[in-house]
Amino acid sequence: MSQQLPPDHPLSLAAAPTTQREFVWLWIVATTGYGVGDVVTTIALVNYHPAVTEGNPLLARTMEALGLGGLVAAKLVVFGLCFGLSYYAIRVWRDRVMYYFAPLVLLVFGVFFTVYNVRLMLG
Repeated sequence: MSQQLPPDHPLSLAAAPTTQREFVWLWIVATTGYGVGDVVTTIALVNYHPAVTEGNPLLARTMEALGLGGLVAAKLVVFGLCFGLSYYAIRVWRDRVMYYFAPLVLLVFGVFFTVYNVRLMLG
């Protein structure tokens, strides 16, 4: 059973030009492509293929300093910023372009790097 937030609650999407269902599914797809696909394949590459290193210099430094936890934390920060941008865009700006832009960018990059990482794993 789903509980709805009151329309005047600061996190409610009742006044936004979208539905809660659309918002949830948009972010499930983005999480699958970016959060699961890219993160899991990157961790697999770094742990099981010692000849392969992280290609992003910022993430490589983060991983040197903090290990895999640093990688996951950096990915979560990016995810959180995109989520916040999307939410703010639909709730405050009522801008559907920016609302879709953030999760779609995560999805495109996530799927691209998932495929790229799998290709590296296969040789």
